[in-house]
Amino acid sequence: MGAIVFPKKKKRNSISYAKWGYIFIAPFFIVYAIFSLYPLLTTFYYSFFEHYRVGLTQVGPNFVGFDNYNALLTGADLLKYAGNTAIIWLAGFIPQILISLLLAVWFTDLRLRLRATSFFKTVIYMPNLIMAAAFSMLIWTLFSDNGPVNQVLAASGNQPIRFLASITGTRGLIALINFLMWFGNTTIMLMAGVMGIDSTLFEAAEIDGASSWQIFTKITIPLLRPILVYVLMTSMIGGIQMFDVPQIFTNGTGNPARTSMTLIMYLNKHLYSKNYGLAGALSVILFIITAIISFFVYRSLTAESRERKKAQKGI
Repeated sequence: MGAIVFPKKKKRNSISYAKWGYIFIAPFFIVYAIFSLYPLLTTFYYSFFEHYRVGLTQVGPNFVGFDNYNALLTGADLLKYAGNTAIIWLAGFIPQILISLLLAVWFTDLRLRLRATSFFKTVIYMPNLIMAAAFSMLIWTLFSDNGPVNQVLAASGNQPIRFLASITGTRGLIALINFLMWFGNTTIMLMAGVMGIDSTLFEAAEIDGASSWQIFTKITIPLLRPILVYVLMTSMIGGIQMFDVPQIFTNGTGNPARTSMTLIMYLNKHLYSKNYGLAGALSVILFIITAIISFFVYRSLTAESRERKKAQKGI
């Protein structure tokens, strides 16, 4: 009896789909490397050089080491403009986060049965769609010396107010613009966070007799912490990079008495004067400051959750 011969199975060429994932994400990394990573590295490199223009004479690039950093850190301008930036940002962010929290809780509270919530959500988000340049010119026109606001004050027998000539008025109007542009976006994000909380937690708290304030402070705020951390950090980074609104509102001067000059406006001054070495050093300093502040803010706001995780692992 002869041996049984089984037919050989043909090998099928297997198709690997793993490479397609790399191909699809490659454009992002290529664009990032060309337009973000390379400029970042060259900025850091040229911050150690003397490179500027005096009239038609080009000076540099000459290697000067840390002289650019020393000139910025020992001068009084950097601290002054950092203080201006912090004051304007806080004046806009504090009312922004408070009002956004209030609106987010109102719009997501089913017990209130608010009507036309979709309409109000659209209305409060619309300022975020307007360009900062247009918004700045609108507010500047309204509150200028001969603007509609002062015309109304004069017609009612009151003394006109020179908003743009006072430090408080100029800073307050810039903060108002930032508030109006971003509080709608913050409200939408906080609403998404509140809607992601299990509704049974609120129902159980109500059954146990908890008040609205106790529910807000003991349930809503702790469970909203990840969203609040995100909002705070993105707003803080945006505040450090504040440029377009004060630049247009003060015509790039930061007046009165440069009290509205922000750090990025100061950076733009060096770029405009072709002082690339100092501009590069200032960019690196701002990058380091942003990274350090973001790190400490994140660590402080997430300390409780880290301790809770450590306790759970210990159990």
